[in-house]
Amino acid sequence: MEFFREAKEDVIVISVNLKRATLVEAEEFKQVLVNDIQRGFKKIVVDLSTCEFIDSTFLGSLVVSLKKLTGLGGDLRLVGFQPAVHSMFELTRMYRVFESFKSADDAVQSFK
Repeated sequence: MEFFREAKEDVIVISVNLKRATLVEAEEFKQVLVNDIQRGFKKIVVDLSTCEFIDSTFLGSLVVSLKKLTGLGGDLRLVGFQPAVHSMFELTRMYRVFESFKSADDAVQSFK
């Protein structure tokens, strides 16, 4: 399984255990996020620290989920940008859309 979930009170932390997060994994990842949103989680942290690369399709899954969450009064925060992933967020200007943190604990605490 590439996606590990851990609940920390009312926040769900999803760790993406992939070196390359691409079109192949994007649909399953989006479904994981949708399922958590449907279960009532409105505060989600996605840990990308093991990802060395994400493509635009995977990024799109994050954007779609963020829109769903903000529509429900929630938010999605990101953790652990490796250099190529950081570059992707800079290039697409998505760093303006998502809040990012150095650690999952920092991201979870930011919801308080």
